[in-house]
Amino acid sequence: MQSVKMYTTAVCPYCIRAKQILQSRGVAQIEEIRVDHDPRQRRVMMDITGQRTVPQIFIGSTYVGGCDDLMALDGRGGLTPLLNAA
Repeated sequence: MQSVKMYTTAVCPYCIRAKQILQSRGVAQIEEIRVDHDPRQRRVMMDITGQRTVPQIFIGSTYVGGCDDLMALDGRGGLTPLLNAA
């Protein structure tokens, strides 16, 4: 299974929902980068993604986007194959 990295904050409902979706698809471990604990990481996230909102989700080397993007990917059947890609 591909590694999953997510930029998050503690109280973000979209972050919580994204984690629930990923866990329901078998993801046991998510590398969370908390931008509320380390504001420098928000700048890194913004430099990489061009976005300032959380979550920002990466599966392996693929940038998925935010929670809505993750839900859309899952809805069209693309999440599980991406997670299971070699």
